[in-house]
Amino acid sequence: MRRVQNRVFAVASISLGLLAAVPVHAASVVMVNRATWGASGVPDYVNMHIYVPDQLAENPPIVVACHSCSTPVSGFFNSISGIREGADRNGFIIILPEAAGRNCWDVGTTRSLTHDGGGDTQAIAQMVKYTLAEYSGDPKRVYAMGGSSGAMMTQALLAVYPDIFRAGAARAGVPAGCWADGFDQSNQWSGNCAAGRTSKTAQAWGDQVRAMYPGYTGRRPRLQIFHGTADATINYNNYGEAIKEWTNVLGLSETPTSTDNTTTANGTTYDRQFWKHECGYTVFEAWSGRNGAHSMPYEHDAILAFFGLDRAGATDPEIDCSGPDGSGGMGGSGGGAGGDQNVGSAGPAAGSGGIAGEGGSPGGGATGGSAPSGTAGGADPGAGPDSSSESGGCACVVGNAKPKSSYAAAVALGLALLTFRRRK
Repeated sequence: MRRVQNRVFAVASISLGLLAAVPVHAASVVMVNRATWGASGVPDYVNMHIYVPDQLAENPPIVVACHSCSTPVSGFFNSISGIREGADRNGFIIILPEAAGRNCWDVGTTRSLTHDGGGDTQAIAQMVKYTLAEYSGDPKRVYAMGGSSGAMMTQALLAVYPDIFRAGAARAGVPAGCWADGFDQSNQWSGNCAAGRTSKTAQAWGDQVRAMYPGYTGRRPRLQIFHGTADATINYNNYGEAIKEWTNVLGLSETPTSTDNTTTANGTTYDRQFWKHECGYTVFEAWSGRNGAHSMPYEHDAILAFFGLDRAGATDPEIDCSGPDGSGGMGGSGGGAGGDQNVGSAGPAAGSGGIAGEGGSPGGGATGGSAPSGTAGGADPGAGPDSSSESGGCACVVGNAKPKSSYAAAVALGLALLTFRRRK
């Protein structure tokens, strides 16, 4: 009898131990009803999806992650697995907007390039406001990121809503306002901008951004941009134009504070430029990928570090120079601060490889004056879903998972059973 009891207790204890040792994620991407997030006066094709991790931080930060042209939310979510893992570790929320039935985001019309103008940007701003209220989010820690069309939306959001967004990271995008040059409503494409034919002075770019929110005098969001020199979909000229725009908007010199180069764990070699503001913090980073194509992998670790989301319980790393709201970035090209780059936000993105991003093979968008030929269904060539990285559903396990606190309880119960056996 005692031998049978020993076996029963051993099996129960091992089972409970295994239960405690194997974490199961209940969190998944959920679509939020339009009436719930207050989708009034904004385009009816814009939907809201949200990822709330199992263990949510107190007053959680928020990352708005914008998909590229014709990329489903599920596939895009798979491509930013490093950001999802960061959310699981550190408790921030990810908002995943969707332009349903559209080719690309509208970042070319006046309504989207005007504060509260009723366009796609306002729809996303409304999602942020809902999430801040619903989850007691931190209004000073809202960030945006994306690739291709999502990168264009990221720069547009920072320009149109500097009062909402703290920082952004944009991969293979264009300067805010560039897409308005020759914008085609039928497929949301700008042949002029995509081909790199849109060029302005730094002052003209800055003035265009400031006109998107007239009268705004607060701080401007910091920005991190990535672009491959061999991008055949969004011409590399847009990298230089973005530098002109954002150095002017942020009140920086066009000459960087410091430069370096690095090869990340993703296998991409970047020539990098860093700009510091007058208080000595890096507020603009430009990463030029040597021979990089349109869909370079996301440098997840670098993005999380730039947002200050690479560790739990951290605050935003930027030092504001002019009081709680700041006052920099209102034009001009004043000199940048000296010194080395902020190494905490510019390190190699170790461990974030393996994802090919949104893009397929590059199309001919860099040369045409309108949406390039060879595009199926009006899709952005080179930015469509990649079957190897963005097909399938949400990159998470859905089920009746126990919260992490139950693992500790299971371990305690297993120990209690063993103790009881010994006493018997």
